[in-house]
Amino acid sequence: MIPVDEPGERRPVAYREEAFLQSPASRPLRILSEYLWPLEHFQEEKIHDTIVFFGSARITEDGPLGRYYQEARELARLTTEWAASVSRSENGSDPLCRFVVCSGGGPGIMEAANRGASEAGGKTIGLNIGLPFEQRPNPYITPELSFEFHYFFMRKFWFAYLAKALVVFPGGFGTLDELCEILTLAQTKKLESKILIVLYGREYWHEILNFDALVKYGMIAEADLNLFRFANTPQEALDILRDGLTRYYLEPERGLPRAVEEAPEIARTRTS
Repeated sequence: MIPVDEPGERRPVAYREEAFLQSPASRPLRILSEYLWPLEHFQEEKIHDTIVFFGSARITEDGPLGRYYQEARELARLTTEWAASVSRSENGSDPLCRFVVCSGGGPGIMEAANRGASEAGGKTIGLNIGLPFEQRPNPYITPELSFEFHYFFMRKFWFAYLAKALVVFPGGFGTLDELCEILTLAQTKKLESKILIVLYGREYWHEILNFDALVKYGMIAEADLNLFRFANTPQEALDILRDGLTRYYLEPERGLPRAVEEAPEIARTRTS
């Protein structure tokens, strides 16, 4: 009787090959994962759109700029309470979550925003990214909406993808980068949806960025100054957000928000 060779040991299928998934050849798969993983969770949690809070990770509750921590926390609480009052269900389904507070997921202003939203009983999103020193997820993020990114550009994509408003507290390079990217998208009309931009802390921003000088030297048009507004108190910022979001997204003639099916409502880029 001729012996039959024992079959060879099966190798793992490709998507279980850790070495392959971490290799340069799999970079497109890793990028795609940072799109699909959050998308699935946003659909499951019925996240319709967001209000994004930007600001420094270095501002502490009891530090010299602690007022901004407290005011970001208060504003996030107020916006979450207001958003709960305008969320509504369609066809008897669970209500869509409107204008959910979203942050970069770390400490400082990010923590304050997630904390305030959590204290108001709302869902709140954290788009975290691994950094050497200051970036760890804060404890106030809704667990199902806490994400860890490797690629900065995918994290930025998700900031813009769902945002209907942006509130920018004092911050450094990262905050400036995020602010200028959204301003550029709005200025060049690459966003189909209107996005409200609120710069919080008038004195700080007037000292850090000389917008009038950009107009003076012809670097931006004077009309570009209408892309954002300043606020100095949580109530002032809330009024800007509430009035603008109501006008652009909640007026009766604009109809009810679309149900989340294949994808949430997004600030789509223009194709024409």
